[in-house]
Parts: sequence; structure tokens; C-alpha cells
Amino acid sequence: MPGALAVAAAVLAGQCSVGWSNDWFDAGRDDATGQTQKPIVAGLVSAATVRNAALIALAASVPLSLLLGWQATGVHLIAIGSAWAYNGRLKATAWSPLPYAISFGLLPAFITLGLPSHPWPRANVMIATALLGTGVHFINTLGDRDADHATGITGLPQRMTATGALSVGITLLSFAALLVWSLGDRLKMMQNALVLLALGLDVIVLLSVRAARPERAQTWALASTGVCLVLFAVSRPMLTN
Repeated sequence: MPGALAVAAAVLAGQCSVGWSNDWFDAGRDDATGQTQKPIVAGLVSAATVRNAALIALAASVPLSLLLGWQATGVHLIAIGSAWAYNGRLKATAWSPLPYAISFGLLPAFITLGLPSHPWPRANVMIATALLGTGVHFINTLGDRDADHATGITGLPQRMTATGALSVGITLLSFAALLVWSLGDRLKMMQNALVLLALGLDVIVLLSVRAARPERAQTWALASTGVCLVLFAVSRPMLTN
């Protein structure tokens, strides 16, 4: 239990730093496109306050990660640094999926390296989480394409058509679901049901794309993402060899 709490606290601090840094870096773009739902643009908080909070959270993630050992700390800081690199620059380049692949792919390593024997996770587990994170990246860009193009955020998904980005995202999610399913060793009946549900939702997404129903396709894609996350939790694949 103490180990789990340390993981949760370290991840929370890291994610707060990533989320707040994103709002800080994007404050000018959000203001230019009238994103009044954002706290900085709405005047609820200053950009300086958000910047300071991001830096404090980043600093806090170091000692919290060290509770799990220096190996886990190194991996976690690489994952956080990758996410900051996305926020600061890479989101506007064709390399935008790379930080998602790195950060999500390293998450299982952060967990297993914090165990007493500090083992690395199975490669297939890291690949599965990398696929999941990258697929989510392609899907998440669909709602802000116009604002992104207006402010120069031209990552790889934005350089594709909306249909192309959604198709790539859902394909990556399908592969992630199948890989997790193949690694699971418990509750096989429930795993079978979940992977079939995920793949069924993915088919609906592709059919919606072909029918030129992007809003519906994105909704089903987010549902598929949720099922994939449940599949991860239920399958509980053996993280290490």
C-alpha cells in the first residue's frame, strides 16, 4: 500500500505539472482564439500563478518519485520531460505523437522499477501502453482542429484529414486492446467480452467515418478508449517476466 500511494502521489504531481504547463504555454494562443473556458483567459488566475504552480509540481515530483528508487525516478522524469517537450514545442511539429509514445510507454516501467527488485516490465506491456497513448493523441486533436490551425499547432494529426487522424487513432487503440488481451492471464471470459466490445466500437467508429459523421465517430472512439482502460485493469497482465 505505501508503494501504491507513492506511485499515485508522484504521478499526480507529474500530471499536475504537465497540465498546468500546457495552460501556461498556451495562454497566448487560448486568448487569441477566445478559449474563455480556460482559467487564464477567463481571468480566474494569472499566467504567472499557473507557471509557478507547474514548476512547484514539477519539483515535488522528484522527491515523491525518489520514494520508489532512483531507477523509477529517472524513468518518471524522462516521461514528464517528454510531456513538457510536447507542450513547449513538439505539439506544433510532425513529431507530436512521439512524446505520447514515450510517456505512456514508460508508465509501466515507472511502476515495476519501484518494486523491491527493480525489474523492467515486459516489452509488450510498454508497447501496448505506448499504442494506447498515441491513439488517444490522434483522437484528442479532433475537437480543436480549427483553433489549432489558427494558432500554428500543426502536429501530425492536424496535418492529416480529420478522417485520417481518427482512423489512425482507432487503429492504434485496436492494436493496444488486442495486445493487452493477449497478455492477460486472469478473468479470461471478461477479457474476451471487453476486447470484443472494444473492437466492435472501433468498427462503429470506422463506419461513422465512412458515413461522414465525425462527431459520432469521436464519441464512439472515446468510448473505445474507456473500454481499453478497463481491459488494462481487468486483464492485469504480468508486468514483468
